[in-house]
Amino acid sequence: MTPQQVDAPDVVADVRRCFEAYERALMAHDLETLNGFFWEDDRLTRYGIADRQHGFAEQAAFRAASPAPDFTRRLENLRVHAFGPDCAVAQVEFVRSDTVLRGFQSQVWVRFEPGGWKIVAAHVGMIPFGA
Repeated sequence: MTPQQVDAPDVVADVRRCFEAYERALMAHDLETLNGFFWEDDRLTRYGIADRQHGFAEQAAFRAASPAPDFTRRLENLRVHAFGPDCAVAQVEFVRSDTVLRGFQSQVWVRFEPGGWKIVAAHVGMIPFGA
């Protein structure tokens, strides 16, 4: 990879659009759209606040069993970095309306042909964080 391939503006913009659409689907509890953002493979890994899923089937089952959000989220400090034309990392902090904890979310996105951008690994955590 060349230095010019790191944070290529078109790749960063593509992944940012995907991330924003993911956030809308998450908060709308649109499970079909939300699941469509994840890699349909047993190698998918998602670590949540108090849960974990290994593989797409576990992730989809977790989502199906989860209730719709009864809170709002404010996103802060979204960072998207591309590493070549087909791999990117999105990281964001969030503040939920139902807790004083601060959330942190990381996603690894890979562009597949066919299929487009998919999350292949994700991690979400919430911790007490200074003012």
